[in-house]
Amino acid sequence: MTQALIVVDVQESFRRGPRWGSVSVPDIAARVGRLVADARERGETVVWVLHAEPGIGGPFDPASGFVRMIDGLEPLPGEPVLTKTTRNAFTGTDLQRLLTLAGTRELAICGIQTEQCCETTARVAADLGFDVVFVTEATATFPIPHRSLIGRDWDEILADPRTLGTDAVVERTEYALAGRFATIRTVAEVVSR
Repeated sequence: MTQALIVVDVQESFRRGPRWGSVSVPDIAARVGRLVADARERGETVVWVLHAEPGIGGPFDPASGFVRMIDGLEPLPGEPVLTKTTRNAFTGTDLQRLLTLAGTRELAICGIQTEQCCETTARVAADLGFDVVFVTEATATFPIPHRSLIGRDWDEILADPRTLGTDAVVERTEYALAGRFATIRTVAEVVSR
């Protein structure tokens, strides 16, 4: 079975702004780096995905200079780097074509944000017929505000008891994916296979 590692949105954009201080996995680059090194050693495809919001200003606008990998992660020549504008890595990119041409059947998914771009990519991949391994431990997320708090100051969001903490976000994601869309594995399980 041909395998690929999909690195979703592990980019400097996220480190710009107040939310980064509440990230669930501050060492996300090291965890992803371990998966990347393992995939390269095995000769597997590594696909890098970046999220861009052109023309809006801010850290996700390519003009900001922050739509690039977090320091410490660097694609090698020949490794695909795709830019997406949606919450999954397939829509609007040629990811499916790249994987199909390579004969890929299994995807390992890691990156930022656990419950958004990573989970959505996993669901779409499963719908497209790929076997998906979701490496939750190598994904990162942030607290999620209650709908009545959207648009409020980050400190106010964090102080509100209705804000969903990162542990709850991760747990919900694993419950939603496991046995339906993906197999959940740790970094150690992926690199020791």
